[in-house]
Amino acid sequence: MRLADLEFDLPDASIARYPAVHRDQSRLLVVDRKHGQLQHRSFADILEFLRPEDALVINETKVLPARICGHKLETGGRVELLLIDREEGDGIVWRALARPANRLHAGTVISILEGALEAVILGKGEVDGRFRVAFRRPSIAGGTGGDDAAGTVCDDEISRLVAQEGQVPLPPYLGREPEPEDLIRYQTVYARKVGAVAAPTAGLHFTEALLDQIEGIGVGIVRILLHVGPGTFEPIRTEDPCAHKLEAEFYEVSAAAAAELNQRRQAGGRIIPVGTTSVRTLETVSSRSANNAFQPSSGWTDMFVHEPFDFQATDALITNFHLPRSSLLLLVAAFVGLERLKDAYKEAISEHYRFYSYGDAMLIL
Repeated sequence: MRLADLEFDLPDASIARYPAVHRDQSRLLVVDRKHGQLQHRSFADILEFLRPEDALVINETKVLPARICGHKLETGGRVELLLIDREEGDGIVWRALARPANRLHAGTVISILEGALEAVILGKGEVDGRFRVAFRRPSIAGGTGGDDAAGTVCDDEISRLVAQEGQVPLPPYLGREPEPEDLIRYQTVYARKVGAVAAPTAGLHFTEALLDQIEGIGVGIVRILLHVGPGTFEPIRTEDPCAHKLEAEFYEVSAAAAAELNQRRQAGGRIIPVGTTSVRTLETVSSRSANNAFQPSSGWTDMFVHEPFDFQATDALITNFHLPRSSLLLLVAAFVGLERLKDAYKEAISEHYRFYSYGDAMLIL
């Protein structure tokens, strides 16, 4: 496989810049791996393809709306920060993405919240394009932000900053600024624990009513966690796609979730992850068990799924349509086969499906 194999031409009009009016009324392309057949359905029709003994696995991560805009004290130039997570230890230091990154250096002071707070660039992080950022109140004398006059801030103040100023970190390819509706629609209805910089988008199609219907026919709704990090969406740049490295992300599978997954499998049910994040979590947990059983665990995974891959924890998959040259596309290709995936994408484009985060979905059986 070469990097060029992960390319496809997508008309600009095929990018879903806004979500469907109703979550479960997105379109659903059903792909039969065994026979190669395609069906064009509505997402609510997914009930027809589920069996009472199945387990539907959902990722409960919640997006932190922590896209913060400010201006450099020195020049007034606009800076955008995307807070990723807080460093452990003393002091309030966050890891963040920043734009424009090439104009920031250690000591750069950014005025935010109309001057009520300042963000100070401490230096570059361990990963390219990341920075370590501290927050403080500005200097009382002249507002220059001198260390001798600036005041420290606490976690609660950062939380208030995010609540007041934070915007949803929409993917850049949407080509628009976040709007109030995105605070709701760029979260799954079952989002529980804050820690993601992007939504597990295959889950955006579910409504609470649809989940109730799924449980009503006997399907088990199994809740796991993987905090989606920025590395998941880094484009593959290596000529050999398999040489790409994924950044580790935090996951968690509870004892109750592991027990239900094992029980459903033993009863002949299928394990059906919702999204590539759920796949990577389940395959990670399964691979760390001697008999591929599901064990309760938490930690970090940098599992990179690509052909050839022996799926032990995934019997069917619900996923969105992904960007070219992405690790997400490579994972789906490993599950369904690259040529069959290309055929499905070609069909979806010709049938005017909507692509990417706010787009339509696939069910691969």
